[in-house]
Amino acid sequence: MGSYSASAQRLVDDMKAAALADPARGLAFQGAPGANSDLAAREYDANSLPLPCYSFEDAIDAVRDGRVDRAIIPIENSLHGRVADIHFLLPESGLHIVGEHFLPIHYGLMSRDLGPVTRAMSHEQALGQCRKWLRAHNISPVAHSDTAGAAAWVADSDEVGLAALAPPHAAGLYGLTLHGTGMEDADYNMTRFVVLAREPLAGAPAEVPLMTTFVFEVKNIPAALYKALGGFATNGVNMTKLESYQVGGSFAATKFYADIVGAPGNEAIDRALEELDFQTKSLRLLGTYPQARLRP
Repeated sequence: MGSYSASAQRLVDDMKAAALADPARGLAFQGAPGANSDLAAREYDANSLPLPCYSFEDAIDAVRDGRVDRAIIPIENSLHGRVADIHFLLPESGLHIVGEHFLPIHYGLMSRDLGPVTRAMSHEQALGQCRKWLRAHNISPVAHSDTAGAAAWVADSDEVGLAALAPPHAAGLYGLTLHGTGMEDADYNMTRFVVLAREPLAGAPAEVPLMTTFVFEVKNIPAALYKALGGFATNGVNMTKLESYQVGGSFAATKFYADIVGAPGNEAIDRALEELDFQTKSLRLLGTYPQARLRP
């Protein structure tokens, strides 16, 4: 477990006390107050009490241990791809996906005005999303565990030329000068978050379009993936996401993370999942939840 800088810790203590006192409203997120995940939590549920956690593991543990009822975790970004390690953490967490949220991502450059900015600190995902802008302005990237945490670090630092790339409103939270916004390299920068809980969603209204997320491991045989996915094609099930990842370091056991439109209980989906289960070594459903954005 890491620690926050002094400026962030003061805010963390207040938010933690509120969330832990009302677990049903508590919504854990990774990062310091003012991070994109904090914004996502407040947008997803305006009545929530966001709980800052230093790492993804800490946020997941807060739900698993019953300190709060839910966590909101970024899973992929439209510019930078999937969030590192999240495909490992979700299946291992034992939690269920009960919702999703899409957050447009914008960054501001902020500092204490201690000379011209020569270095910008932020999360590696944010640095990657602003790579072209940083290079064009001859600003060196400095990795930090969190965007808003970087802003808090800069607020507590006397280093000349050091700035943070963080959500613009973080400048006000930490008393920094906002030098500009829109440092992201594309205006379609968007992050998808999933909401996790100890129990699966009890049920959604029939008229609400649903998504189902699962992971599976293919057999080590020729055409294993082709055989595993055939049931989705023959049953007309739309798979909107399929990503592979390695487990165990052997380069032999390949797992896949997938999203499909719809939910178990639908005859076509049940047939497709039954075929998938037959053709794979393992299959685990991670959750069925309402679509935050309609897929075809």
